Amino acid sequence: MGSRPDFVVLAYPVISMTAEYSHKQSVAALLGEHPDPKLARQMSTEFQVTHETPPTFLFSTNADMSVPAENSVAFYLALREAGVPAEIHVFENGGHGLGLAAGDPALGEWSVLLRNWLRGRGLVGG
Repeated sequence: MGSRPDFVVLAYPVISMTAEYSHKQSVAALLGEHPDPKLARQMSTEFQVTHETPPTFLFSTNADMSVPAENSVAFYLALREAGVPAEIHVFENGGHGLGLAAGDPALGEWSVLLRNWLRGRGLVGG
């Protein structure tokens, strides 16, 4: 039995360490101010996706100026290319770190969408 998770849920994730839209503070904190380009590419998750990557649910917001939605989109496209089941939601409004967003009728739906995705994969009951 391995340690591979059955699924992944990523909310406004930092994915790229190399792209223009990468979260510069995360890059600096994890890899240093001037990381080796080879290391930065190795640590960019969009380049590490294989057909064995777990099914993934992603959500971000278009208004997130901290971690741009391009991170989620890049990872989703890599998952799609590898044939990994994935679902992505990019909401128009809302900043970074909204939690369940219970007070927002649009953003608050992300947890319902997640539940439906988990249910569709047979991971939670009806």
